[in-house]
Amino acid sequence: MNEIIRISSNTRWEPVFGYSRAVKAGDLIVVSGTTATDANGIVVGVNQMYTQARQAITNIASALARAGAGLSDVIRTRIYVTDIGRSDDVARAHREAFGAAPPAATLIEIRRFLHPDMMIEIEAVAVVPTLKTAATDPGAAAPLRQRKAITRKPRASARKSGSKSKRRK
Repeated sequence: MNEIIRISSNTRWEPVFGYSRAVKAGDLIVVSGTTATDANGIVVGVNQMYTQARQAITNIASALARAGAGLSDVIRTRIYVTDIGRSDDVARAHREAFGAAPPAATLIEIRRFLHPDMMIEIEAVAVVPTLKTAATDPGAAAPLRQRKAITRKPRASARKSGSKSKRRK
């Protein structure tokens, strides 16, 4: 069974609510909703959606690094904002951070956060495939790069138009 690793950022809210900044279970890393606070818990970029989005993503990157991953391993983000009319600022920060490897993403407008200066909160899910290969462990799953090659469509020469394969009895 895979070990579960809980990662804390030592913010004041983690023990109050009883949550971890990130949890790693096998190849999966889930990062809790992350806001635009600095190391002292002070909200960064008051009334600046772009700055808050960048800070939240920076905080996510820090949590991922502690779990052995990076932003390029993120497969999903869920973004909560208090003003969807400023989504261009959020999109710009998201695109800058994830542009080379864009994750699935959702943007949701909410009424407010715990702190009145908070405008954004971002959740992330990352996958870091086990680096075992068939050469070292025949029962291991192929690394992600190999899986992509394996799941490609068959070549045209391998497909026969309009014919059905016959089963032998």
